[in-house]
Amino acid sequence: MSVVGVMLGSMALIVVLSVFNGLEDLIRSIYGSFDPHLKITVVEGKSFELDAQKLAQIQKLNYVQYLTEVIEDNALVKYADKQTIVKMKGVSETFNKQFGLNKFIVEGKSGFDDHGIPSALVGRGVQYKLGIDMENRFYQLQFWYPKKLTKLQTNPEKAFNSANLYPGGIFALEKQYDDFYLFVSLNFAKELMDYGNRRTALEINLTDISKSSKVKDQIAAILGSTFEVKTADEQHSGMLRAIKIEKLFVYITFTFIMAVSSLNIFFTLTMLAIEKKNDMNMLYNLGANTKLVRNIFLYEGLIIGSIGAVSGLLLGGILCFLQQQYGFVSMGTETSIVNSYPVKMNVLDFVCTGLVIFSVTTLISLQPAMKAANT
Repeated sequence: MSVVGVMLGSMALIVVLSVFNGLEDLIRSIYGSFDPHLKITVVEGKSFELDAQKLAQIQKLNYVQYLTEVIEDNALVKYADKQTIVKMKGVSETFNKQFGLNKFIVEGKSGFDDHGIPSALVGRGVQYKLGIDMENRFYQLQFWYPKKLTKLQTNPEKAFNSANLYPGGIFALEKQYDDFYLFVSLNFAKELMDYGNRRTALEINLTDISKSSKVKDQIAAILGSTFEVKTADEQHSGMLRAIKIEKLFVYITFTFIMAVSSLNIFFTLTMLAIEKKNDMNMLYNLGANTKLVRNIFLYEGLIIGSIGAVSGLLLGGILCFLQQQYGFVSMGTETSIVNSYPVKMNVLDFVCTGLVIFSVTTLISLQPAMKAANT
């Protein structure tokens, strides 16, 4: 029973930690397919004046592959008799090359030019909200954005800039984007929002994402303290931090559970010490000292823990491997991003689990071993 308790505890811990690793990687893959490797924003305010000289310096840096200028803000969009607030994102020409939107387009085309007619890329969720029919060319998307007024207007229509675009394509990326985002060309966004030479962000993709930190420091040195440069992980630091904290608490919780399950070792060794009292007296008569007797019981506890730990780690690894290959444990919902729970095994998890079991088993076995030696 002692071996089985340790085995089940270590197996469960490895499986749960591997699932958390899988979820962390899943989040990176979901947002990584759309988010840039580096994102530059201003520390204060929501837009900044574009400096052509500094922009050229950034583009010349090693590993910088694509640089996309961005103007992003909320706008009102009407289509036929429906309307909604969207995140309108105006992007420069490198955007499609940078993110490869073609693979996410479910209707229409991925560009901002439909046979010479300016067009927009609309999220699947926005399409549902507005009831956009891609085959209907009688209706256009009507964009409304508040003007920068110096005095109050009595006519509400004069307080807004407006422009029209045809929906050129529908993308399905991730619910957070599909339900709120709409992409337009940078020139369209500049005219509608009166941004001129101002931008809300610069997005950069690198030839080697592992160099993100190095390039980030170089860009920060060029732009100065008024700008903030974020890596892919830093753009979603809150969500990734939450997963790491949950993983830590799960690790601590399972450590306590394993400590409780290891109490069987304590009781087993205690009963063994009582049962083998005569044998221990014989050992003492043959010249054994208390250290030898203590180590016999201590090593027995460690052997029990080691067998349970190795068996549990092995079974946990096999379960995780099977889940990776066959996905037999489903997420349980048809609308899930993935069909089965994501799993990623990490060598460090195995090492940490083994160390915890070794430490717990040693502490649990120590008191019965000392008691047996003093009997």
